[in-house]
Amino acid sequence: MIDLSYRPRLDDLRPLVSTDEGLLALDAADVRTSSASALAERQGYRAEHLGEFVVPLPDTSAIAADLLPVPGNTDARLDYEHFSIVMSKSRRLALFTGVNIDGSASISVSRGGDPWAFDGRIPEDAQAGDELYANNDFDRGHLVRREDPNWGPTARVANRDTFHFTNCAPQLSAFNQRTWLSLEDYILGNTRRVGERATVFTGPVFRENDPVYRGIAIPLAYWKVVAFIHDDGRPSASAYLIDHDVELTEQSLLFGAFKTYQRSVTAIEGLTNLDFGELHQFDGFSNEEDATGEAVRRLISGPEDILV
Repeated sequence: MIDLSYRPRLDDLRPLVSTDEGLLALDAADVRTSSASALAERQGYRAEHLGEFVVPLPDTSAIAADLLPVPGNTDARLDYEHFSIVMSKSRRLALFTGVNIDGSASISVSRGGDPWAFDGRIPEDAQAGDELYANNDFDRGHLVRREDPNWGPTARVANRDTFHFTNCAPQLSAFNQRTWLSLEDYILGNTRRVGERATVFTGPVFRENDPVYRGIAIPLAYWKVVAFIHDDGRPSASAYLIDHDVELTEQSLLFGAFKTYQRSVTAIEGLTNLDFGELHQFDGFSNEEDATGEAVRRLISGPEDILV
């Protein structure tokens, strides 16, 4: 059940951690920063993961000025094992992530005290690090969920790769561990159909009036777009948005109740200025409007409300 009215208690504010001991594809001399050479051979996001249903990374032409350059890569993507990330230059957070999932080859990787690391391919000051998360109620929330890229013979490397600050966003524990994960669990459990494969994009909604905390503008909403193939061979996509109220004081951030919506791919494009190409043709929502002309949105109070 996705609890939209849950308000966190102090004892709920615990950190989200995950690990794979050993197998750290980082520089042994500095486990807090991965070098460009250590990440050079990563198999990043692949548009052909779903076979003939080709799903490229979203087009970023409309926000090109905010892309953080990546040396040696003209499209600003940072490739990790089975996923890729494009960073925002102005916000020091990911604009979006894209991950390929193969449930048929999934491998369970143990959890533990895995350290978060900076990505040495881009400047450290272009990444929001531990200074944002120390002594407050924020989780280092995974954008690419830890388990999602953990498949095939390189599952342990993929697990470790999810612990980069580039894949991290400030999220209250209740948001990160309950509401968002409940949605992810349901979506992935019901969309990994043909070959148990899916492609998932995730990111924050950046707004000009987002509250600033420790020099970082805090996103108040996150979105997810899932592409998959039904058992009958029909390509499909679904999109989701979770937002919540927040009050910023000098000492703290106070969060209100969460609201979870199923939205259209078109609506997510409007919120993010990303272009998902033809993906809107497959979500069933993008060509609908309500009486006011606004894009359709479905409030989700439980799994039965999700349409796939």
